[in-house]
Amino acid sequence: MERKITCSPHIHSNETTAKIMWSVVISLIPATIGSVYFFGVYALKIIGVSVISCVLTELLSQIIFRKKIRIFDGSAVITGLLFAFVLPPRIPLWMVSLGGFLAIFLVKELFGGLGFNIFNPALTSRAILLSSFPVEMTKFTVPLDYRLDAITTATPLAIIKENLNVHLPSYWQMFIGNRAGCIGETSILLLLIGGIFLLWRRIITWHIPISYILTVAILSLIFRQDVLFQIMAGGLILGAFFMATDYVTSPITPKGKIIFGTGCGIITFLIRMKGGYPEGVCYSIIFMNMFVPLINRYTLPRKFGGKK
Repeated sequence: MERKITCSPHIHSNETTAKIMWSVVISLIPATIGSVYFFGVYALKIIGVSVISCVLTELLSQIIFRKKIRIFDGSAVITGLLFAFVLPPRIPLWMVSLGGFLAIFLVKELFGGLGFNIFNPALTSRAILLSSFPVEMTKFTVPLDYRLDAITTATPLAIIKENLNVHLPSYWQMFIGNRAGCIGETSILLLLIGGIFLLWRRIITWHIPISYILTVAILSLIFRQDVLFQIMAGGLILGAFFMATDYVTSPITPKGKIIFGTGCGIITFLIRMKGGYPEGVCYSIIFMNMFVPLINRYTLPRKFGGKK
């Protein structure tokens, strides 16, 4: 009888990359529906263009680099959805397409494809667009007023940061999503539904989301900031559950995940309080992505019988 010898670990699981990726897509459906409800059909166009550009870019990249075609595993769809979620509701569609291309080709495929990219593709592409087109990337509108030609306003964090004489949304408005912001980050309720689904499916663990959110909450208390406002006003919930937990760009150990989430929380709060930009979620996660190899190195458990 033929025997096949393989390297450890000898762990069997029914989970596949495709199952995990499509589970994440399912978790984003509530927030996707909410973005269209609050910001209109144009938000659906943003999502559609983003997903299509990401999938097509991945297909072309894999053809060019002569790799196995993997566009059906759902990873490019997730990148497209998350990239669309961090865009303002009236951004030109050609910018959306450009961002999708950058996220997949520049940040993902040039590094070797799925599993090899150093930075979160969606957030890195957003950072590039923000530095290249700051006006278009910071133009936000009032939800539910898209039928009235979209009234431009500031996000809650920008109102506080710039000390604007503008009425702040209530806790309830921020919880359900009736506030200005990127199309996929405004509804805390719908994002929590998706996040709880991921926890229930064990796609993610509690370590990064809880440590991230808790760090921001504790720092808000220490520096006498409104805790609920700091948690709900920006993209913290979206970042904590869906961006920072990316398998490729986050640590693999529980201790490492807590360190990563805590670091994201500290940098997010620091940028919000002292930085020139009102929101710090995007840059904090990208910054912490750089330290993931180092975090993994020093938090991996010692091998049995090995030296410290």
